[in-house]
Amino acid sequence: MRPILSISGLSKTYASGLEALKRVDLEITKGEIFALLGPNGAGKTTLISIVCGIVTPTSGTVLADGHDVVRDYRAARATIGLVPQELSTDMFETVWATVSFSRGLFGREPDPAYVEKVLRELSLYDKRDDRIRTLSGGMKRRVLIAKALAHEPTILFLDEPTAGVDVELRRDMWELVRRLRDDGVTIILTTHYIDEAEEMADRIGVINHGSLILVEEKQKLMKKLGKKQLTVHLVEPLAAIPAELADWPLTLAPDGLALDFTFDADDERVGVPLLMRRLSDLGLGFKDLNTRQSSLEDIFVSLVSQRGAEAR
Repeated sequence: MRPILSISGLSKTYASGLEALKRVDLEITKGEIFALLGPNGAGKTTLISIVCGIVTPTSGTVLADGHDVVRDYRAARATIGLVPQELSTDMFETVWATVSFSRGLFGREPDPAYVEKVLRELSLYDKRDDRIRTLSGGMKRRVLIAKALAHEPTILFLDEPTAGVDVELRRDMWELVRRLRDDGVTIILTTHYIDEAEEMADRIGVINHGSLILVEEKQKLMKKLGKKQLTVHLVEPLAAIPAELADWPLTLAPDGLALDFTFDADDERVGVPLLMRRLSDLGLGFKDLNTRQSSLEDIFVSLVSQRGAEAR
C-alpha cells in the first residue's frame, strides 16, 4: 500500500546557518495516528511547516497523497488540514463565516450541511453566529480545528492542539481524533503531553536536534524499551546494601528503608523470586512491595537525554 505521506531525505538549513532538519525519512500510512515527540527546538514545527507548504525545504521531497508539496503545491495542500499552535484567525468574523471561507480557499463548493456537521462535532454550532473575539480560549481552539477540517482533508496535522486548554476540551479532542481516524483521516500529532501520545498514537516518532532518532509502533516501543521497577519497603533501615545482594543492581533509598530493583519485564532471568528468598535468608523483613512499569514519558526522556549526550 502506498503511504499517504512520504518524506524522503528532508533537510532544512536557515540563512543563519541553523540546521533545523537533517535528512529526515518517514512514511505514514492512511488512517493511522502518528505522534511526533521532541523537546522545544527539535524540529517538529519545521517539519510540519515544510509538509504544509509554509517553509521551503533545503533538500528532499515530500509527497502528500501522491502530490509533491513543492511542484504540485495546490493539489498537495488540498489534502492537508493544519491546526497550528497559535490562535491566529480573523477575530471579527463569525464562526460560521470563517469556517465557510476556509472551505472556499481550497476550491471546495459551499456545503452548509458539512459545515454544520463539523461545528456540531466540535460543540460550536450554538456559537455559529458569534464573533470569534467573543469566544473563550478553548472555543477559539475548536474554531481552528473546524477551519482545518472545512475542506475535508485526508491528512490532518495537530500541532500542540491541547496546549493551554482545559481537561474537558482535551478529552473532547481525543474523541474527535478517534472519530476522524475511523473515517479514514490520517492524523499527525505533535504534543508536549506524553500521556496524549500514549493514549492516542498507533506509532511514535522521536525527533531531536533535527534528526528523527526513532520511529516505532507504540506497543513495540513500550515492550522494547520499557522497564519495570520493583520497590521493596523494608521494616528496618539499612546503612548499605549487603554484599550478599551484589548479584542484583539494587539502589538504596536515602533513608535506608527501600530497595529499588529495575529490570526488563520480559527477561525471565531477572530473578525476582530468588531476590525475595535471599532477602528472607538474610533476615531482612519487608512490609510492602510494589512495581511500576516505565511510561512513554520515561522512555522519551531517556532517548532524548541519551542522544543529546551523544550529540555533545
